[in-house]
Amino acid sequence: MAFLLHKDDNGAERYGTFSVFPEDTVIHAISARFGGMSQAPYDSMNLALHVGDDAADVIENRRRFLDMLGLDFNRLTTPEQVHGDHIVRVGDVEAGRGRFSYADAISATDALMTDVPGVPLMLCFADCTPILLFDPVHRAAAVAHGGWKGTVRSIAAKTVRAMADAFGTRPEDCLAAIGPAIGPCCYEVGGEVAEEFRKAFPQFADEIIIEKDGKIHLDLWNINRLQLEEAGILPAHVDVAGVCTSCHARTFFSYRAEGPATGRIAAVMAVK
Repeated sequence: MAFLLHKDDNGAERYGTFSVFPEDTVIHAISARFGGMSQAPYDSMNLALHVGDDAADVIENRRRFLDMLGLDFNRLTTPEQVHGDHIVRVGDVEAGRGRFSYADAISATDALMTDVPGVPLMLCFADCTPILLFDPVHRAAAVAHGGWKGTVRSIAAKTVRAMADAFGTRPEDCLAAIGPAIGPCCYEVGGEVAEEFRKAFPQFADEIIIEKDGKIHLDLWNINRLQLEEAGILPAHVDVAGVCTSCHARTFFSYRAEGPATGRIAAVMAVK
């Protein structure tokens, strides 16, 4: 398995994909920060409408990104992300919400799932963990937002269970990927955050909480992977990009490296 960055003719990274997902049944991508209209500090492919960027530029960026993937912008569906664990099933009624306006996005939601072909699900990130899921048997896809608050509430595992309830997904059939996010190398946290993870995941505490040089680092990549496996997804079906957005802020937006005035990359999935 591998995470591959695709470049344009000028050598600029445009988006990444995972080899775990079959190309004949699902379209997916993690955007990079190049090829858009946005001006500094959102330069240039900012895909979020809630960070202070010019809305017209963001909408054009979204159109360009969806066109590049061969997806219909008019069906693009996004949520209002609040670092929670609420999951919404997207059908024809919800399709298209949030594409033009953050106010129209599906409210207070951090994971979307669908089995409707041609409906792109999109969530935005700047260090938080993109979690992508696909059930090739029932042809259902999901994208979840794993910030530390969503992760400590087990949003990855809960999304797997929600797919089982909604579509009949069997975890052993499910394919998963963990996208570029802040890595344990850079994600320093306070003792109170570490303690929340110790309480939530005592069985994994030694694997996800790293103490060195008097500082505490948290491994969001690993805890989301462990959650998925504990939910029943086979280890061989989980692909981890292993790319730190803070270390690679030239390619991906990073809140930790750049501060609050920055753009957002996106994770997109659509069933063919």
